[in-house]
Amino acid sequence: MNLRRFLDVTTATAASAARPNFGNVHYERVKTPARPLELYEFEVCPYCRIAREALSALSLDPIVYPCPKGGTRFREKVKAEGGRYQFPYLVDPNTGVAMYESAEIAQYLFREYGTGQVPWFLRQRAFAVSTSMLASGFRPGRGRHVVPSRNPAELLELYSYEGSPFCRIAREALCELELPHHLHNVPRKSPDRSGFVSLSGKMQVPYLIDPNTGARMFESGEIRQYLYDTYAV
Repeated sequence: MNLRRFLDVTTATAASAARPNFGNVHYERVKTPARPLELYEFEVCPYCRIAREALSALSLDPIVYPCPKGGTRFREKVKAEGGRYQFPYLVDPNTGVAMYESAEIAQYLFREYGTGQVPWFLRQRAFAVSTSMLASGFRPGRGRHVVPSRNPAELLELYSYEGSPFCRIAREALCELELPHHLHNVPRKSPDRSGFVSLSGKMQVPYLIDPNTGARMFESGEIRQYLYDTYAV
């Protein structure tokens, strides 16, 4: 492992340690949405992390529209629909609900798709925000600013769960390149893990599928290099 990769993994692991095991384990999901939820966010945002943790804990699979600073593809839609540039922004096409605040998003997701009981690590607002900010502090330059890129014709797919440091590295690249993707959350104890293993051959994340090129791969470093080589301009 070279020094750059070592530092990358170390800081990503430290970010995960700031929110230990949050979004890593499945909580009961009583309903699966017929149409994918839509999440407008950017990776380093501490409030976006809270929303992603809630989605991961319920093994929900949103379409993610990355909105890094300087991005032009999706940020304007958030302003046009919601009235302001604020993230995260969740849209549920199944119910017509759209909302900004991460705490409200977590409450909504567990009320609509879970048992109604929000886990403590999302419910304790001051704790959630402060530790999520700490996590962002370990990776302040990643998943924040846009890198010019080509927009893929078809959605990429990423199998992931929120607390994994390796998944974070892959998600950061998708965010920086403003690449929309279908995020499949497969935390521990998720009922969706067996289907993922049948698809991929083993339980390892991140796992990227690019229907535009036919590429499929596991390793976070290879995923980031592939995304930059393929889509950065």
